[in-house]
Amino acid sequence: MSSQGDQLRQKADKKASSSSGFSFFSSSSSKFEEAHDLYQSAGNAYKMDNAHKEAGDCFCKAAEMALKNDEKDDAANDFWTASKSYKKSHPELAVAALQKTIQLYKEKGRFRQAADRHKEIAAILAQEGGDIAGALEAYEAAGDIYMNEDATASANQCYKEAAELAGSLGQYPRAVQFFERVAQASLGSALTRYGVKEYYLKAGLCWLASGDVVSTKRAIDNYCNADPSFATTRECKFLNSIADAYDGGDQEEFTAHVAEYDRLTKLDAWKTSLLLNIKRSIASEPGLV
Repeated sequence: MSSQGDQLRQKADKKASSSSGFSFFSSSSSKFEEAHDLYQSAGNAYKMDNAHKEAGDCFCKAAEMALKNDEKDDAANDFWTASKSYKKSHPELAVAALQKTIQLYKEKGRFRQAADRHKEIAAILAQEGGDIAGALEAYEAAGDIYMNEDATASANQCYKEAAELAGSLGQYPRAVQFFERVAQASLGSALTRYGVKEYYLKAGLCWLASGDVVSTKRAIDNYCNADPSFATTRECKFLNSIADAYDGGDQEEFTAHVAEYDRLTKLDAWKTSLLLNIKRSIASEPGLV
């Protein structure tokens, strides 16, 4: 026995493929509009049955009907609705639907919404799809659009996510660029200035993870010049301490500084991973021992 979703989809398919004929009261546009509504109803019926793939397919078909009538706003919303259904079980289809949504939003000048969808893609790729590199690109794309739309806070949030992903992928210069960009943007407001020391710490760790002690120490000096209060923070003292230990090839001293910092300020998983990479490079770099 077919479900209500099946029945509605069959009606929608029949309406979409029917001939408009020569009736004075009918037209191809009304045919596609009726098919659009039927596909939406079918999608909703499938959602009620937890048939997520079938629901997503119907919402995509609804979007196609909207496009045949040049209703781009409706089509964008339908593709977005489809992505929500696909996300339950088919993240790759959710991403594809969101990409179509983004294209339509950009054509209509709805750039903030396009940025929102880029951010959704990033979250899906990072969490569901396991594509960290793809998530990085999506977060950067979202951040760039937000910045162009003067949505600085939203842009910086995306750049922070991109920075951490870049660091996790070993793309340290790129991570540094993002962290320093967010830090610079945060200096101008009392509400965001407090977070600057965290961005400088993460950027400094990325510099050190890249194996360039000279550039790391130069970066720390630059951070102190940009924000004189940074020089008195635990973050700055910690960076200088581990940079000196790295420069001296002293793995034990490096470990001691990390343990001391972690005792008072718990290190998160991202920092811990970078610090382990740095520690390993001390042991493997012949010029440091």
